[in-house]
Amino acid sequence: MCHVIVTCRSMLWTLLSIIVAFAELIAFMSADWLISKGKATGSDGTDNRTGGSEEAYYPTLGIYGRCIKNPMVQYFRRETLCGPYAENFNEIASGFWQATAIFLAVGILILCTVAFVSVFTMCIQSVMKKSIFNVCGLLQGIAGLFLILGLMLYPAGWGSSKAMFYCGNYASAYKLGDCSLGWAFYTAIGGTVLTFICAVFSAQAEIATSSDKVQEEIEEGKSLICLL
Repeated sequence: MCHVIVTCRSMLWTLLSIIVAFAELIAFMSADWLISKGKATGSDGTDNRTGGSEEAYYPTLGIYGRCIKNPMVQYFRRETLCGPYAENFNEIASGFWQATAIFLAVGILILCTVAFVSVFTMCIQSVMKKSIFNVCGLLQGIAGLFLILGLMLYPAGWGSSKAMFYCGNYASAYKLGDCSLGWAFYTAIGGTVLTFICAVFSAQAEIATSSDKVQEEIEEGKSLICLL
């Protein structure tokens, strides 16, 4: 008989697992890892087409994508064009960023798998006498290690020619030059921290779903068990 077990701690762990997976995925896909200093279309800060003054825009560079000024802004509503600058993996700006992409992709894949499985932990709490919560927590810890490796290698790629084009000649490994860090980088760091919190909290979710109160509810023949 299938028992649907919902506790406050297990639901919180499930929600956090889903949030972390989406946060890391969105950060990885974003181009807002590095933000260049303000630039204008004309060398004197004026619009080359109209001669009028133009507000500075801020090109951004991600691991494999970028956002730049739309040269056809007078014909299109969008002022910036965002998309991948690398047509294939080998065209990613730096070998360090290639390694970053691999480590982050593996970590995110694991997190997405755990997030998917976490939805079904309300009905299935163990497989082959192994707690799904504990297994998922272990996987989240492994994913966190992959994410840390990726984030540690990422700044080493700031000395690539692509990064220097955006951040100036003073940019080098672990030195930003004229750029600043964007929200995607901070989101990736925050998601990594939450990944380890989820890994630890999975043990609490397992304890909550196997508590004496839950066993009492099962013995009473209840199929839907909700406990705070």
